[in-house]
Amino acid sequence: MPAHIRLAVSDDAQSLPRIERSAAQAFHGIAELSWLADAPVMTVDRHRALIAQSTCWIAVDTQEQPQGFLSAERQGSDLHIHELSVSQPMQGHGLGRKLLEAAMEHARSNQLHCVTLTTFTQVPWNAPFYQRLGFEQHTGATLDERLAEILAREYACGFEAGSRCAMSWQVIGDSVEEPGTKEVVPEKPDNPR
Repeated sequence: MPAHIRLAVSDDAQSLPRIERSAAQAFHGIAELSWLADAPVMTVDRHRALIAQSTCWIAVDTQEQPQGFLSAERQGSDLHIHELSVSQPMQGHGLGRKLLEAAMEHARSNQLHCVTLTTFTQVPWNAPFYQRLGFEQHTGATLDERLAEILAREYACGFEAGSRCAMSWQVIGDSVEEPGTKEVVPEKPDNPR
């Protein structure tokens, strides 16, 4: 089913909780996370706040009905994704990828450093999906303080230790690193002979 991506406007905010609830139904298939299918979703007011920052994109169908969204927020020199949801009937049609690419392009055009997020490590449509698009997991020394605090808040809500991870996609120079590709540059010795 054809769809296109655009910046969300304030009137779209009312539709976004419904989309998030629909997307969350996929968690019924994972016993230890099935409670997420009925968990509270982001409020309309919070969506409006992110829409006002021009950091919320929606996927709309041919009738201009929202079918997916990505809500993010600038945090320092990074764009942090709070939520990426696609309504269940539209899942598997590339809308999540297109929404993510819109956020990545926004980061590039605004000369930001990274696009960041936190997600489940083992859920197929979470960390593995983002890794295919060029995101890297951060742990230990590579985990910055901001992302560590977000993970700590998530674990305080009851998530099992180690079930969540922080990830980032780095904006490269003046261009966006193509999703799903990563150039490997050999290290140069400090003192070439």
